[in-house]
Order: sequence, then structure tokens, then C-alpha cells
Amino acid sequence: MIDDCTILGIDPGTNLLGFGIVRVSGGRPSYVDMGVLDLRRQKDAYDKLDCIYRKVDALCALYSPEHLAIESPFYGKNAQVILKLGRAQGSVMAAAMCHGAKICEYAPRKAKEAICGNGAASKEQVNLMVQKTLGIKIEAKYLDATDALAIAMCHYYQLTNPLAAKGGEGSWEKFIKENPGRIK
Repeated sequence: MIDDCTILGIDPGTNLLGFGIVRVSGGRPSYVDMGVLDLRRQKDAYDKLDCIYRKVDALCALYSPEHLAIESPFYGKNAQVILKLGRAQGSVMAAAMCHGAKICEYAPRKAKEAICGNGAASKEQVNLMVQKTLGIKIEAKYLDATDALAIAMCHYYQLTNPLAAKGGEGSWEKFIKENPGRIK
């Protein structure tokens, strides 16, 4: 069982940034907050990055997350898109690190697989499974926020599964070494 903690999940973007916060208490996750930062009216790229940093800084100041789970960028057809996404990710990470949060990145497919059992699940499927898992109702307009909650839940599952590979660290040998009293 993991210690009680707060996980901030982020679905980064330069137009829409989703965030979701999960609190783990007694080894069980519960919903805390979620939302979408809409940056489409901001025209200047650096103003967008400033807004992202300030929002994540405010979320960290309010909720004191021990962990930041963030979706890693994936390469599409346009290299400029991934560069912009990387900048947004950097702003998020910098703000979270200033508050002492540990950072973990998850590929979009990994988060979808953790929540839905299918790495190619749609945003609507992720939304439905997050609602069922956390026992909450979420409007369809918050799909970026439910993606962020899925990333936070993916991190929760990684923390609670002793065999889940976290950066290549997960193995039976490691589990046995860290839990000698559980082996008979």
C-alpha cells in the first residue's frame, strides 16, 4: 500500500490543458478537482506558457501534490506541434518542481490502457471509465480534464502495483527484496 498522497495529472496542450487531481487516502483514490485551461484566445506563445506556469503553480500551491503525472508528447506529422507541446510540458514541470512534486511521464496509450484496458480507447471511453472508477459524473465538455484524471489514475496504479515497471525498475527481484516478509 502506498502512503497517502495527492497526484496532479496533466494533459498538456498549448490550446487546451486538462488537469485532474486525485487524493490517495488509505490506499484508495478519490476525486478532488479537475478542469480545463482554455488558451485559445491567447495569441502569443509565450503568454500561453506563462498562463500554463501560473495555473499549475496555483494548483500546486492549493493542493500540494506529491506527484505530477503528465502525458508525454508523441510525434505526429508536424514537428512544430511537438516542439510547442514540449514547451507546454516544460512549463508544467517547472511549476510542479518548484513545489517539490515528483514527476512521472506516461504515454497517452499507457494511460488509456490503464483506465480502459485498450491503448486506442477514445476520449469518450476514457471519460466513461474515469467516471465509473472514481464514482463521479463528468460532462462531455471536460474530455481534456478526464484525460488528465486518467493520467493521475495511471500513476496511482503504477504506485500500487509492485510489479509495474516504473522506468525499468519493476521486477519480481525488486519486489522480493523490498518485501521479504511477504514471501513464504
